[in-house]
Amino acid sequence: MVLLKPNNTIISPKYLLYALQSPIVQHEIKISEGTGSTVSNLRIPLLENLKIPVFSLPIQNAIAHILGTLDDKIELNRRMNETLESIARTIFTSWFIDFDPVRAKAEGRQPEGMDADTAALFPNQFEEVEGQEIPKGWNRVPFYDVIDIIGGGTPKTSIDEYWNGEIPWFSVVDSPLLSDIWVIQTEKKITDKGLNNSSTRLLSVGTTIITARGTVGNVALVGVPMTMNQSCYGLKIKSELGDFFSYYQIRSIIEELKQHTHGSVFDTVTRNTFSQFSLTIPSNEILSIYEKIVTPILENIKQNLMESNVLTEIRDILLPKLLSGELQIDNPEVFLEGST
Repeated sequence: MVLLKPNNTIISPKYLLYALQSPIVQHEIKISEGTGSTVSNLRIPLLENLKIPVFSLPIQNAIAHILGTLDDKIELNRRMNETLESIARTIFTSWFIDFDPVRAKAEGRQPEGMDADTAALFPNQFEEVEGQEIPKGWNRVPFYDVIDIIGGGTPKTSIDEYWNGEIPWFSVVDSPLLSDIWVIQTEKKITDKGLNNSSTRLLSVGTTIITARGTVGNVALVGVPMTMNQSCYGLKIKSELGDFFSYYQIRSIIEELKQHTHGSVFDTVTRNTFSQFSLTIPSNEILSIYEKIVTPILENIKQNLMESNVLTEIRDILLPKLLSGELQIDNPEVFLEGST
């Protein structure tokens, strides 16, 4: 680790942060290392001789303010998504894992945070099915009976016309944060020819993706139609259970698998892995209400992600233009009015 302490009479700390991230300075680092590629070892003499574009302090502060405002909104969206996802997950866990409404009614209490009509849909007692205690009248259904498992594939990398198209192609590097849920863009894309001449398949919105090899157990919801590689499975609900109910059920299965491995990372997931699991299925009325409640929550998460992607693109376009002087700030005080 190296600590860079800016001279505040010459350079603004926040400006320095953005300057070091800019393509101009990153290129300077690569050239200095003589590699022209990813730098594996950043030496102190290189840093001492590094040249950074320096403007007047007011302009530096204005640049940092412009870029920082975009980053602040991106961070706000991230925190909002954490809160929204927590709400959706808490409802799922309460209703379908801990069975809180059923336990409350069994004890003669009104389920918390639930209107009377919804509460009336839940039973007030349990029964044993397949050695497990579940709400009376609910069903235990084998995973394979309600979930289609879809395999992925990779178009030949030696054929250029299969790649750099418009169809997103998911791999583990594209896994979103758990709180973001959705994957809406991927590092690589393929063409229609790549899709038609490989084993990969186009996944519909709402399909759950799970990484099955390498980095195992990452779970994401397909936010736009996309394909995936052979190290993943697409899991699509067959019935009217609902994509979001399915997604959280799959997440709970992955958590259970991790618990069985005593907290370590299991090394692979196969089709046979899912054969050992059954899902506890409530009434269609309860499922419908759950989907109706969580749909706007999870759609808000997707909208926040899309907005953040646009803001990131804007920031990445502005950053080199501002630091190169291509975009000039004639009145920096305008950007700093009211800022702290």
